[in-house]
Amino acid sequence: MTEPQPPSVSIRVRDLSKCFGRVTAVDHISFDVPAGQTVALLGGNGAGKTTTLSILLGLLLPSSGTVEVLGHDMLRERYRVLPRMNFSSPYVDLPHRLTVEENLTVYAHLYGLTGYRRRIRTLAEELDLLPLLNRLSGGLSAGQKTRVALAKALLNEPELLLLDEPTASLDPDTADWIRTYLERFRVRTGATILLASHNMAEVERLCHSVLVMKAGRIVDRGPPDALLARYGRDSLEEVFLDIARDRRAAAHPADGVRS
Repeated sequence: MTEPQPPSVSIRVRDLSKCFGRVTAVDHISFDVPAGQTVALLGGNGAGKTTTLSILLGLLLPSSGTVEVLGHDMLRERYRVLPRMNFSSPYVDLPHRLTVEENLTVYAHLYGLTGYRRRIRTLAEELDLLPLLNRLSGGLSAGQKTRVALAKALLNEPELLLLDEPTASLDPDTADWIRTYLERFRVRTGATILLASHNMAEVERLCHSVLVMKAGRIVDRGPPDALLARYGRDSLEEVFLDIARDRRAAAHPADGVRS
């Protein structure tokens, strides 16, 4: 009988660390993100999530360890990977003096897109941005900026999408609609999504598995249902609080939690 092949992996991190002087922001973590899945990266403020995402994007160099994204070493071959991935965060502003359409056009050129006008128009229709295209980005509300940031991240139909708080500042109805949109995008394109969020209901809805960081380390991991069972809780928010407050899991941690 032929041995089953392991699932393909979009992100492979091994023994990754990042130090800023005497401060260790990421402390020898290892994890995989399977292709075509949505995985959550959770943790409180200062846990190391943003630093980890920045290393995955090639914005920071690790102090040690290895990072492979879409089969390529990010230290040596990130130029092969960056056109195939994208990133969204409501906390990273687009240039204020450009209109929404001008900003999207700049990024479309950076990604070398052909037919970018049609792509921008399609995304504007899908994300309800048509009335905003001629507005200056600096004059948008927080929720509008969140949707524009998502449009920017989807311009190149990325194989890997890194999302930092993708529904921040959105009202509940719009946030629910965006989550549905993201799930349909993943199913339609086969994209992989790595999601950092403080919205535990969002994580339970969208994510196949969860990585929980604390003080720069991965302290627990697994599918949402498995974490709920392990801690004997009814919601991931309760699990998150247990971990943040050093309350032990109801059962033994899953194999491979230490990283």
